[in-house]
Amino acid sequence: MIKKTVIFLLIILVGIQFIPVKKTNPPVDEAVALHTDKKVMAILKRSCYDCHSNETKWSLYSDIAPLSFGVVSHVEDGRNALNFSRYKTISPEIKRARLKRAISTVKLGIMPLSSYLLFHKEARLSKEDKKILIAWFKKELEKLPADEK
Repeated sequence: MIKKTVIFLLIILVGIQFIPVKKTNPPVDEAVALHTDKKVMAILKRSCYDCHSNETKWSLYSDIAPLSFGVVSHVEDGRNALNFSRYKTISPEIKRARLKRAISTVKLGIMPLSSYLLFHKEARLSKEDKKILIAWFKKELEKLPADEK
C-alpha cells in the first residue's frame, strides 16, 4: 500500500511539472519607474524588487512545481499591490494606501515574506534598513496631495 502511494505521489509530482506557469518581466519604462536615492534603491532592489517590480530575478526553484505556483502568485500579488516599475502611474489614493501598508508591514516584519527569506537571506531587513525604508515611505506620503476625506 505504501509503495503504491509513493509511486502515485511521484507520478503526480512529475505530472504537475508540465503545468505551465506564466513568469513575466514586462518592460520597464524608466519614465514611470521609481527613481530615488541610492541607499533606498539598494534596499528596495535587494529586498523588494523581486515581487514589487517588473525586474523579478526568477530563481531556479520558480521552475519547479508546486513551488512555481506559489512564486508566480506572490510576484503577481506583489506587483498588483505596489509595483515600483510603474510607481509614477499609481494614483495618489492607491499610493497613499500602499505606502501606509508598506510602513506597517516593514515595522511588523511581515515583508519581505518569510517564505521568500528562506531562499534569499540577503533580502533580510536590518533595523537600519527598516528605519531607512519607513522614513522614505513617510516622506513619499508627505509628497502626496492632501487626503480629501
